[in-house]
Amino acid sequence: MERFRVVIVDDDDVSLENLDFSLRKDTRFQVEGVARNGKQGKKVITKVRPDLLFLDVEMPDMTGMELLQDIRDSISWNMKVVFYTAYDKYMIQAIRESAFDYLLKPFEEQDLQDILERFIRQKEADSRIVPYAGTPLHAGQTFIVFTPTNDMRALHPAEIGFFRYCSERKQWEVILSQQPPLVLRRGMTAEQIIQYSPCFVQIHQSYIINIDYLMIIKDSKCLLSTRWTNCSSRRNTKKNCKTDFACESSSVYTCR
Repeated sequence: MERFRVVIVDDDDVSLENLDFSLRKDTRFQVEGVARNGKQGKKVITKVRPDLLFLDVEMPDMTGMELLQDIRDSISWNMKVVFYTAYDKYMIQAIRESAFDYLLKPFEEQDLQDILERFIRQKEADSRIVPYAGTPLHAGQTFIVFTPTNDMRALHPAEIGFFRYCSERKQWEVILSQQPPLVLRRGMTAEQIIQYSPCFVQIHQSYIINIDYLMIIKDSKCLLSTRWTNCSSRRNTKKNCKTDFACESSSVYTCR
């Protein structure tokens, strides 16, 4: 019987021990590492390569989101992240956009079991899926951006079509699948954005595309897959935020 590897990163001893005790009662999972701060957590995660990571949001040396950003380039396996946190549900909603799930402290046993069962179902579903041509090449890891009101938002490369710079506001915005565009905090630069994932490529001073969704370059225009055709209609009448974008063909390959 396959046992899934689990790592817990939490600076609170009581919370860590309670979760560890509950997980060890489920024979499908094996807790193979624990850490009590972010620095230790990065070492344990890299060593164990867990299938499931329970990660505290606030720790003395760094936040859980900062830890994920630090290790995202070294994660080459399929790891699901559950935020284990005492944050209120408003904050949780902001960070769960790309996390597999969250577990609120102090947790109820049923809440934990629901997460574990959903994890198993996801694993079973993944094993039946045959990748197709439209599957993103760069799965990537969750990264954190800030809105103009300093709210944190967790994003995943797969849900992003492109970034667009609006010169009127002097701000970048993210064009997301099935969601309104998300405006980023002023001061964000193109150089910072392309560091989030290798699939983000700057083709123009005002556009950074997700190259996983690039279908064709025709007449000096980059055409993305059809899922992004209508997702950016908001404000497309403004001259400095138009949705059509062009590039020199060579730019796609030299801007990496």
